[in-house]
Amino acid sequence: MYKIFRSFFFLLEAEKAHYLAMNMLGILCKIPFGTKLVRALFQPKNPESIELWNLQFRNKIGLGAGFDKNARYLKELEALGFGFVEIGTVTPKPQDGNPKPRLFRLKKDLALLNRMGFNNEGVEAVVERLKNWNQFSRQPKNSNSKKLIIGGNIGKNKNTPNETAWEDYLICFKELHPFVDYFVVNVSSPNTPGLRELQEKASLRIIFEKLKAADCQQKNPKPLLLKIAPDLSEQQVDDVVELALEIQLEGLVVSNTTLDRTNLSTDGKKQIEAMGAGGLSGKPLTHKATELIRYIAKKSNGNLPIIGSGGIFNALDALEKHAAGALLIQVWTGFIYEGPAIVKKLASVKK
Repeated sequence: MYKIFRSFFFLLEAEKAHYLAMNMLGILCKIPFGTKLVRALFQPKNPESIELWNLQFRNKIGLGAGFDKNARYLKELEALGFGFVEIGTVTPKPQDGNPKPRLFRLKKDLALLNRMGFNNEGVEAVVERLKNWNQFSRQPKNSNSKKLIIGGNIGKNKNTPNETAWEDYLICFKELHPFVDYFVVNVSSPNTPGLRELQEKASLRIIFEKLKAADCQQKNPKPLLLKIAPDLSEQQVDDVVELALEIQLEGLVVSNTTLDRTNLSTDGKKQIEAMGAGGLSGKPLTHKATELIRYIAKKSNGNLPIIGSGGIFNALDALEKHAAGALLIQVWTGFIYEGPAIVKKLASVKK
């Protein structure tokens, strides 16, 4: 059934299709019994839960950052059965992101290419929605599932110099702190000029020292994670692992999108070049992300919890991520290609 809907949505420009689909789901969840219907169809039965960072995840399948940038669709995503949703990337000030079109499908590769550029409504708007969500989520529901865990993925505004980037991360951290369950620092998007330079060890140390100091002042400290790119050199990965263990980061998200364009099935180099710059996600990233997870798990002796992301479409992909060392997994592109039943399918996988 989803393939029929997908064929219609794939006739539309990718970003328009994204919002149309989610708004249609939102309308369904607003009508009487609509949310109950969605839950009955798509929420997994008896999923394997996990406790991590003193948080109880109702299942191990999350939705990666970039899908619900502004915390608009938490009710709908909760109904679909996700164990956790990462909102953002959120920046201190609203920004439009890069010019459209900026999201493209590579259907033969089961991939997406995006150069969104941290388009979001800014931290103040997101905080207001999270306040409403927290009030809603505290209300009793006719559901046996535990609460949806919310992650806050934070970044810097495009015009903020790297030298003072830590200030942007700190603003978002303080504003979102009462309303999210964990944080992810995003310095690995390829779509903000110069951002990946912040993955160097010295730059990361400054950011995390500031955030750790602020977290210690909070009544309820929150887990703090780093999202890394799959294109780092081995030495850069080693530096990240060393720093993460040294400053006691709670974990890593592995990985973001890739700049690699090799071994694609999409017809014609010119077609790919016409899509322009951006990060590639989906099936072409599956093996690369899995091997990076495996390397980090071994390098850290399993002492660095990992959220595995990159090219997860089916049960085998999920099992491989878990076997490599990921405790949790995130989908994004797989959700687009496989549809709303993906959580139900993946939640049946036992590590």
